[in-house]
Amino acid sequence: MGDTLTYVLFVVGFVLLIKGADYLVDGSSSIAKKFNISDFIVGMTIVSFGTSMPELIVNILASVNGSSELAIGNIIGSNIANILLILGISSVICPLPLHRNTVLSEIPFSLTSALLVGFLANAALFDSKENLTISRPDGIILLFFFALFLAYIFRMGKESQSPLVEADHEIVIMPMYKSILMITGGCLALFLGGKWVVDGAVKIAEHFGFSQTFIGLTIVAIGTSLPELVTSAMAARKKNTDIAVGNVIGSNILNLLWILGVSSITMPLPFDITTNTDIVVLIFASSLLLLAMATGTKNAIDRWDGIAFVFIYVAYIVFLVYRG
Repeated sequence: MGDTLTYVLFVVGFVLLIKGADYLVDGSSSIAKKFNISDFIVGMTIVSFGTSMPELIVNILASVNGSSELAIGNIIGSNIANILLILGISSVICPLPLHRNTVLSEIPFSLTSALLVGFLANAALFDSKENLTISRPDGIILLFFFALFLAYIFRMGKESQSPLVEADHEIVIMPMYKSILMITGGCLALFLGGKWVVDGAVKIAEHFGFSQTFIGLTIVAIGTSLPELVTSAMAARKKNTDIAVGNVIGSNILNLLWILGVSSITMPLPFDITTNTDIVVLIFASSLLLLAMATGTKNAIDRWDGIAFVFIYVAYIVFLVYRG
């Protein structure tokens, strides 16, 4: 009975994570709008950070519980799913033309972030240390690069005078008490949802003999990426292709630099050397985006690219099952 309840709460946890993030974003956006903060600033801060809150909460709770494999697997797995699964599905719905800045700056920045995490995680090898760790100093380095990325985004926003954020995220001004209730309820839902997801993931790993890395790379990664999947798929259906791509690339950079940075400062994350394979897959997936730009028409991710992305993702999941 106890195990059954854990599995039920595991599923409910994902619902709470997604709805909690929505409530937090809506309540915070309403207060920001009430104080005349621009849509661009709201979008770049509250909306962008809000869609990444499920990953952050899961990671911090996993770090504190000593489940570092789950924490790292969640981030790497979410980023792989974002590119291969989410952009793949979105481009099958509607081909995704990209801005010049996205091709020349954001995608290379995302690729560089993956390389940076791979380097920091394996830096101990150069000191002949056996135990690999993403340490607190590594976390500070990741947050430094995240600050540089934020500075770049704000500069781009001012130059273009057009929001680089979710234009379809309508900000409704609510009474102050309702905004505060939504923020409070959102935070509570995020905490409970995160706890139940982490507890359930650990229990599933123990019960079926899978590693926490495997559960983090698959079930937890896809579950915490659901906000990005819904946003990008809906944006592609409405032909808001900038939103579909920008949402994924921005989320990947946030995951690697902000969430891993905060998580490793909270608690240093021991790193399993087998996870290097998954980092290589992430680097490969990021490189595929650039390759799609070079071979496609007019800097676009075509439908055939999308089909290839989804096929590669399925092959990767099969590899993970085989690896266990």
